Amino acid sequence: MTPAQARGLAVEASHALAAAGQGDMVWGHVAVRDPDGRGIWIKAPGWGLEEVRDDRLQLVSYEAEVLIGEGAPHKECHIHLEILQASPDLDCTVHTHAVSAIAFAALDVPLLPLSHEGALFAGEDVPRFRDTGGLVSSPELGRALSAVLGAAPAALMPKHGLVAAGHTAAAAVMHAVLLDSACAVQLRAQAAGRAVVHSDVTEARAKRAQCWPDSQLLAGYRYLVRQAATTRAASDSSGPA
Repeated sequence: MTPAQARGLAVEASHALAAAGQGDMVWGHVAVRDPDGRGIWIKAPGWGLEEVRDDRLQLVSYEAEVLIGEGAPHKECHIHLEILQASPDLDCTVHTHAVSAIAFAALDVPLLPLSHEGALFAGEDVPRFRDTGGLVSSPELGRALSAVLGAAPAALMPKHGLVAAGHTAAAAVMHAVLLDSACAVQLRAQAAGRAVVHSDVTEARAKRAQCWPDSQLLAGYRYLVRQAATTRAASDSSGPA
């Protein structure tokens, strides 16, 4: 991957998250590792995920300094910097304020494999970062969050949102989308009563391998990218006459 390709992925992944409904006005962000080892490519503060363009990106160093781009870095850039420093096999991280994830985390109950999405965690509960419900605005908090995430595809941040990671932008985005969807399914089930039908660990592990290989994550991601492009095209065509 070249730096130009990494920049392109940062833009594309941002649009895909917006298409999935994970935008929160100008908050939430996705970061892609700079292939030259200089840090991360991430949108500049003040822009919505759907508004990200190449000229609205920053290259932020592992010391949280803006090397390319305008303005100060995101206060929560440490989420991405610390996770990507700790795990050289990862290339992309996501932090959003996905509504279903926040609502589900407030219940403080295990995430069950009720659906294909829930099987993403192979029958194990989703990790939860409990050190703070405020901003992850320091390297120390970023490292603590990274430790909680570990090798999991995503983690809940109760009172805050979610974090997801992947060895590709497609995987990171889809991990965020699938976690929020799994939370939404369980919220609906629990609203009607106690959820009693779900996969056991053996089936959940098999479903994770069957439903969420890289090829399926990429297929879902490409769909979101197409949706984002369709939305932009419709917006452009309905502009001032």
